[in-house]
Amino acid sequence: MNIRIATSLDRDDIIKVYLSAFPEGEKNIVSKLAVDLLVESAMPQTLSLVAENDNVIVGHVAFSPVIIKNDDKFQGYILAPLAVTPAYQQQGIGSKLVKSGIETLAKNGVNILFVYGDPKYYCRFGFSSDNANKFVPQHKLQYPFGWLTNVLTPFSMENLPSDIVCVAALNDQELW
Repeated sequence: MNIRIATSLDRDDIIKVYLSAFPEGEKNIVSKLAVDLLVESAMPQTLSLVAENDNVIVGHVAFSPVIIKNDDKFQGYILAPLAVTPAYQQQGIGSKLVKSGIETLAKNGVNILFVYGDPKYYCRFGFSSDNANKFVPQHKLQYPFGWLTNVLTPFSMENLPSDIVCVAALNDQELW
């Protein structure tokens, strides 16, 4: 299994991963999000990773930057989306993708990583709801218990609570 940075040449394979991994009502919007983030021109850049098995892409994850409105020194990212082709699920590929992204972001001085997902899954990577309520997501959450944070490097929480602003690709209420 090889984890590497995704490129625009991986677009069609990334779409296939999401179309196969997500149910009918979600797969189109999530696959669109994945490829939109692949070409997102945010600064700092979005981190998009793929998992390959025998040169076939079987998993993908994206980490995109978020802005805290009242703190220009803060560095935050949000993990979304994540998928593994069904035939390769339950083999630790999703975990490898998430851990690889967390390691890269921590090395680059990112302060906090957000995720909006299943706490049972994401808590194993250090995510919790402990500080999540100090950060107001861009849209109203359908499932507020899924709003989680993972502090990667220390930072001041002096000016919190605070609103976060995501990249354009995540500015769709359907995703929240």
